[in-house]
Amino acid sequence: MAAPSSHALPADLVGLRETTRRFVREVLLPAEPRPGDELAEEDRLALQAQARDAGVFAPHAPREHGGLGVPLQHWSPIFQEAGYSPIGPSVLNCMAPDEGNMHMLAQVATPAQQEQFLRPLVRGEVRSCFGMTEPHPGAGSDPGALRTTARKVDDGWVISGEKRFTSGALVAAYCIVMARTEATGEHPAGATMFLVPMDTPGMRVGAPIHTVDRYIAGGHPHLHLEDVHVGDDAVLGAPGEGFRYAQVRLGPARLTHCMRWLGLARRALDTALDRAEARELFGAPLHSLGLAQGLISDSVIDVETSDAIITKTAHLLVDDPRAGSAMSSVAKVHCSEAIFRVIDRAIQLCGGDGVSDGLPLAQYLNEVRPFRIYDGSTETHQWAIARRASSARRREVEQGAPALGSPAYPRSDSNRH
Repeated sequence: MAAPSSHALPADLVGLRETTRRFVREVLLPAEPRPGDELAEEDRLALQAQARDAGVFAPHAPREHGGLGVPLQHWSPIFQEAGYSPIGPSVLNCMAPDEGNMHMLAQVATPAQQEQFLRPLVRGEVRSCFGMTEPHPGAGSDPGALRTTARKVDDGWVISGEKRFTSGALVAAYCIVMARTEATGEHPAGATMFLVPMDTPGMRVGAPIHTVDRYIAGGHPHLHLEDVHVGDDAVLGAPGEGFRYAQVRLGPARLTHCMRWLGLARRALDTALDRAEARELFGAPLHSLGLAQGLISDSVIDVETSDAIITKTAHLLVDDPRAGSAMSSVAKVHCSEAIFRVIDRAIQLCGGDGVSDGLPLAQYLNEVRPFRIYDGSTETHQWAIARRASSARRREVEQGAPALGSPAYPRSDSNRH
């Protein structure tokens, strides 16, 4: 189907989108591993070198740290082009969790931390992970349940706890660890982020968690922190402010998941459209049958509404970060559910081949299914969305807006029939 809209992109970024589109289709599609297989590390590095040469590497990262410096409000068309191939985001170095960590480090880290941790990440020399989620009853959908602790000592901090679903930990050079800290001096009690190299004594990657998705390198294992000692220079931002800094990362990171997976949904729909064009059923082309047309049109609607809400949210994140963070919940729910539907319909249109490894659609479904849980489940976000809507409406009524829910709401006689 049609490419992501570029009508609002500056001219130079229209060119970058077109270059990314060509690179993905001409270089990456022929290089994709079989469905369910991982891209070999030597192949990834070779393809990344080609991406650098093509000028499409790390599009989102700041120029001063080695990226292309695309502003956040213009990421979506380029990320969607990268996501058209399941290996595209990794090759272009805009894949989770590294992409979200780059964005946060660019906003929060000190110059020395950026030199040590951000620049090598942007250049693709290392990978990273983010340690937030914990085994029950620790932090998951409720970050306030954080149980990992860091206690202040004379020469730094000692971190103890366990994380799970630490995406990318098996290949990461360092982890951004969220831990609960007590008040220290002028800093309040709360959560604190720490930059911890994976080879720090006491850091141990634990049991793997086998999930249906395959394209985030490094798996989703447990991570054990057993009296991990770090210096004061390991603190990212200020002690006690970790939850606030997390919002710098989480809002855009939710949205970039939507962008990448929407690119894959476009790929699935194109696959289904090509099959519907070539396949005849009951003496007629599949695309001319009403039931098939219903599936196709519903998928086009899901793709276009997802594209629109991503664009709105991206601009809000720049212009009004608080509103943008709230809207990212709406975008995450809509897109995760819509993208799943698009790929599921594509499988249905392709019939038996859709559920075989002759086509990659079943693996695509495996990749996007966890997105309805990762970064906050659909239901958790719906809870937050409903609470915000109710609170906003209460404030409007308290400030004088008419309360419309009562049968006694006054109407003029002229409106009565």
